[in-house]
Amino acid sequence: MTKPTMLTYINQEPEILSTILATYPEQIDPVIKNAPATKHWLILATGSSINAAYSAKLYLQKMTGAFIDIEEPYNYLNYEKINPDIDLVIGISQSGQSTATISALKKVIKQNHPFSICVTSRPDTELPMVADTTLDILTGSEKVGYVTLGYNATVLSLMLLGLRYATKLDLINSDMEQSELMAFKSIVQNISPTIEKSIEFFQRFATDFQLAPQFTAIGCGAVLGTLKEMQTKFTEVIRIPSNGFELETFMHGPYLGVHENHRQFFIETNSNSAIVKKQLSLKQYESRSTTHIFTISLTGKKPIIDDGQTLELMNIDDELKSPLLAVIPFQIFAWYIAKVKGINLPHLIFNDFSDIVHNKTEAQQYV
Repeated sequence: MTKPTMLTYINQEPEILSTILATYPEQIDPVIKNAPATKHWLILATGSSINAAYSAKLYLQKMTGAFIDIEEPYNYLNYEKINPDIDLVIGISQSGQSTATISALKKVIKQNHPFSICVTSRPDTELPMVADTTLDILTGSEKVGYVTLGYNATVLSLMLLGLRYATKLDLINSDMEQSELMAFKSIVQNISPTIEKSIEFFQRFATDFQLAPQFTAIGCGAVLGTLKEMQTKFTEVIRIPSNGFELETFMHGPYLGVHENHRQFFIETNSNSAIVKKQLSLKQYESRSTTHIFTISLTGKKPIIDDGQTLELMNIDDELKSPLLAVIPFQIFAWYIAKVKGINLPHLIFNDFSDIVHNKTEAQQYV
């Protein structure tokens, strides 16, 4: 049997995310069955899990009306004060074995006694034992160390959790719920075409990407988590300087690091006109320093700057759902750029990492 790769799991996203939708609401109802009305949520996660949380955050807030804080568990555990208003806490760990997330979740539960939810792909591990209930993202364990399928499955699962919670509390009616589900279904059906378009786009610019000494992704709003996941994934597999910056953050310092060989990705969504205008002005300014500017568009509009370097994806009217497609080009690019650079991803490195630094309750078994 052929060993799975990072690309194997990317290609499973259409099927698994369709399954997540098909099991709605049966998969989620038991999770929130005993959940009270809540107003202040805390999400604890790290790595790709926290990036997924940021990708779902704005949609969750819109649906539930709750204030949502997202924290890195290790720092939260050792330094932060717990907000006494937190009445629902979510711990996310695809492996279910992230030691900091487990410890931080215990700390919050002990002090505040909030309703607690674990989000994981492995319900039989340690993190679910801590929480009141567990939401299984239905991916099973990814056998490679570069999370892709689990990332997007976590984003969709969190969004659907928020949708069903809002329905349960009568914050939205059943017609609105069905409308949201149809929108999600349309997006999920576009994952396969997005993978194909991303591969074609890579092939057009393979040499440009291969020679890149540095990558930066820039965007705003709901794609903040996408930017951070690009930074995580490119660093993990391409192993050259890679950063994801929120639009305004980039304009307050990091822009000074731009050079003629700098590769930049702009993510364009259906944001308000002021944000669109600001992002355009930044892209125009950056083009004075580098010609290696690429755009990922989910607006359905033709590029204002028609430079032939725009990847035009599905038009997603609700920008808060954009992360479900916006991340896929970066997953594809990361895999293929690593390949053309000659990086042997199946060759495991730093195999004793978890044994030495104890970031997981046990060493992960990857192929």
